Amino acid sequence: MKLSKEERSRILYDVANSAFVLVLAATIPVYFRAIAEADGVSSTQASSIFATTTSVAVLIVAILAPILGAIADTKGMKKKLFSAALVLGLLGGLSLVVVNDWQAFIWLLVVARVGYSLCNVFYDSMLTDVTTNERMDHVSGAGYAWGYVLSTIPFIIGIALIMLKPFNLGTAEATKISFLITVIWWAIFSIPLLKDVSQKHYVEDSLNHVLKNLWSNLRNTIRKIIDNKQMRYFMIAYFCYIDGVYTIISQSTNFGGEVGIGTNEMIIALLMTQFVAFPFAILSGKLAKRFGQIKLLIYYISLYIVIALIGFFMREAWHFWLLAFLVGLAQGGIQSISRSYFGQLVPKHESNEFFGFFDIFGKFADFLGPLLMAFSATFLNTSRYGILALIILFVVGIIFLRKTLHEETLSKRVN
Repeated sequence: MKLSKEERSRILYDVANSAFVLVLAATIPVYFRAIAEADGVSSTQASSIFATTTSVAVLIVAILAPILGAIADTKGMKKKLFSAALVLGLLGGLSLVVVNDWQAFIWLLVVARVGYSLCNVFYDSMLTDVTTNERMDHVSGAGYAWGYVLSTIPFIIGIALIMLKPFNLGTAEATKISFLITVIWWAIFSIPLLKDVSQKHYVEDSLNHVLKNLWSNLRNTIRKIIDNKQMRYFMIAYFCYIDGVYTIISQSTNFGGEVGIGTNEMIIALLMTQFVAFPFAILSGKLAKRFGQIKLLIYYISLYIVIALIGFFMREAWHFWLLAFLVGLAQGGIQSISRSYFGQLVPKHESNEFFGFFDIFGKFADFLGPLLMAFSATFLNTSRYGILALIILFVVGIIFLRKTLHEETLSKRVN
């Protein structure tokens, strides 16, 4: 399927931010653990601190997302707010290069994560600006796919620096340079979106009017979500299953370090995840057309239940490799289909406000999962039971997806 210039430019932002996601999942937790433990923090405490601050970052975004989303639906505001969030994320990422104290590092990481996540609120809603409902699954899946495979380029360069230590670099210096390379990559591949993508759908009200009626507009959006059973059930399902997905992504290397998996083994396994995810993210669009989006999501969630069980029993390095391979099969598809399915449900001119709430559900889920991990690490002296608890959320997600499918079927019969 041939892509338009706007679709390609939007896909390139997936390439941009996926590099930061990969470093966030692999290098940053390992580096944080190293500098924290060097200052006397125990391995379990490091897991708890990292998980807790992750929850703080996503809580901030969850509060801001619907408010900024409503403002972004005003003509000309979507790209301006995206640009501001991008600057915040890039500055937060650059600051990680210059700090040495683990406490300063973890709070500056919160800044970078908030900027990155707010970018995604506006970026996700741009799906409605660059393509049609019929092409959304393909465009969304292609974004995740190319993001997975091309983001490995700066990551591999960074890992090579850390392992080879050229020019007499120390491990800490090489790691910081890898952060710098990632931030530069993020900035460069953001340019096509800033240049080529424009806001085609917007509300006609002035910004002053939107700000004046902000809270009533937010209440109206909540009411629309509640009154639409198909959207309501999907949002509840999404809240549950994406919790487990995001937790596994963000906490995998942190947990792997806790149970003694070697750093090099974890990094190579995560690289394998990226390359496995590439074809399956692209394939997800075709599978969605064949099986239906909701049924495909249920298949993916079932696979994540298996992944959570493997995580709970993980003892050996090959367990982590198996987990990484299975995540690669499902990760891109479950994210891209969720995004495109919601994009087809929402009113196009209010897409940013609705995606703001979509992000709330995703971020509160991302808040809950790491908090479960932190609770388990702190009070049970292991994160294993936090991983096991994710299965409950996956099961509840399947239940509400079945309700969503029922409402979808009824809607098609009426129409």
